[in-house]
Amino acid sequence: MTIYDHWLYRFLTGPLNNVAWLYILLPCVFAGGIYLTVGSGAVQFRRFGYAMKNTAGKLFKKQESAHGSVTPLQAVTTALAATVGTGNIVGTSQAIAMGGYGAVFWLWIAALLGMVIKYSEVLLAVKFRERDARGDWVGGPMYYIKNGMGGKWKWLAGAFSVLAALAAFGIGNMSQANSIVGSVTDAVCAVNPGFSGQAALRWGLGIGLAVLTALVLFGGIKRIGKVTEKLVPFMSVAYILMTLIVIFSNLGGVGQAFREIFSAAFAPRAVLGGAAGITIRQAVIWGLRRSAFSNEAGLGSAPIAHAAAHCDGPVEQGVYGIFEVFMDTIVICTLTALTIIISGVDVTFGVKPGSALITAAFGTVFNGTFSSVFIAVALTLFAYSTILGWSLYGSRCVQYLLGLRAAKVYQLIFVIVIVVGSVSSLDFVWNIADTLNGLMAIPNFIALFALSPVIFRITREHFRGVDLASARHE
Repeated sequence: MTIYDHWLYRFLTGPLNNVAWLYILLPCVFAGGIYLTVGSGAVQFRRFGYAMKNTAGKLFKKQESAHGSVTPLQAVTTALAATVGTGNIVGTSQAIAMGGYGAVFWLWIAALLGMVIKYSEVLLAVKFRERDARGDWVGGPMYYIKNGMGGKWKWLAGAFSVLAALAAFGIGNMSQANSIVGSVTDAVCAVNPGFSGQAALRWGLGIGLAVLTALVLFGGIKRIGKVTEKLVPFMSVAYILMTLIVIFSNLGGVGQAFREIFSAAFAPRAVLGGAAGITIRQAVIWGLRRSAFSNEAGLGSAPIAHAAAHCDGPVEQGVYGIFEVFMDTIVICTLTALTIIISGVDVTFGVKPGSALITAAFGTVFNGTFSSVFIAVALTLFAYSTILGWSLYGSRCVQYLLGLRAAKVYQLIFVIVIVVGSVSSLDFVWNIADTLNGLMAIPNFIALFALSPVIFRITREHFRGVDLASARHE
C-alpha cells in the first residue's frame, strides 16, 4: 500500500481539505475581507498612496533597529521571503492549469481583499506583542489572541501555534525544497539530456539545502533578516525583468490575455472549451487557493515576522502588509500569469505542473537551456528565502507553546524535513501543504473578527492625525 492509499492521507487531502478551504477559509477571505474593508474605511484603497510612500518609499533609506528587534525593512523582507516564493511561479502555474485563465481574476480579487486582511494582522501583531526571555519582540496570532481576547481564549492561541508549526513543514519547507530540487534537476537534464543520476542529485541537493538553512536558522531572526534583505530585492527584480522581456516580446497579445482572463473567470468553458472540464467553481477555488499560498493573507504567518520590527506604531508597520500583498500577488503573480498566457505554451489543464510551464514560456523568447537554468536559480533563491521565513514562524509557535529550548529542537527537525521534501513526490507535498494552510487560518480569522473593533479604532485614530497634520501643512 502506498502513502496515497493510506486512510490518513486520503482524509487529510480529501474531506478535511474541503472543509478547511471550501466551507471555512474561502468564505472567510470574502466575508472577512469585505467586512475589514468597510470597517477600516477601505484603507487598502483610500490609503494606498500613503502605504506605498511609507513602505516602498522608505525601503532604501538607512534604518536602525533597537535591542531585541529588527529594522522595518528586515521585518518586511523576512515576511516577503516567506511569501515571495514558489507560490508566485509554481503556484500561479497551478492556478491556471487547475482553474483555467479565469483563476487569475479570482487570484486578484483575493489579493485586493488580502491587502486589508494582512494589514489587520500586522497591526494586531504589533499592538499585542511582548518581550521573550531574551528580550526579543515576539508576536503574531497566538499573542494577539492571548493578549487581546483574554485568558479564556488561550486554547485558541495554542491551536493556532500547533497548526502553524505543522503547516510550516508543508508550505514553508517541503513544498519549497521540492520545487528547488525539481527545477535544478530539470536544468541539469536540459544541459545534459543523458544525465541519469536524478535520484542522487535530489538527495545531494536536499542535504546541501538543509545545511545552508541550518547555518542561517540557528543565528536567530537578526541573521535571517540580514540574509533576506539582500536576497529578496535581488531575486524579485531579476524575475520581474525576465517576465517583462517575454511580455514586451509579445506585446500585441497582452490585450487578448486580459480578455481571456476576464472571460474565463465567469465562463471558463467558453474560453477553454468543454474538453478542459473546468468550471467557474474551480476557477474561484484555485484562484483563491493559490492567492493564499502566494501572499499568505489570512494565514497569520507574516505577522510573526512583523512583530519583531522596530517601528513607530501598529499602523506604521501594518501598511507593510498592504505593500506585501500588492507586490507579491498583484505584481509578481500577474507577471507570471501574463508570461504563460501570451507566450502561447500548451497548458495541460487538470494536471498540476511544477516549474515546467513557466520554463517553457521563457523558452519562447530565450534559449531553452538558459530558461531552465534561470528558473532553477530563481526558484532556488525564492524557495530558500521562503524556507528561512517559515523556519522563524514555526519555531516562534513552538517557543510560544513550550519555550526556547523546545524551539531549538523544532529547528533541528525543520532542517531534517527539508531533505524529506526534496525526495518526495510533487503531489504529496502540495496536497499536504494545501490542507495545513487552510487549517491554520481558522483560529486567525476568529481573532480578526473578534478584535476588529481594535483594528478599526486604531486605524481611525491614526489617519485622523495624518489628515490633521496634512491640513496644517497646506
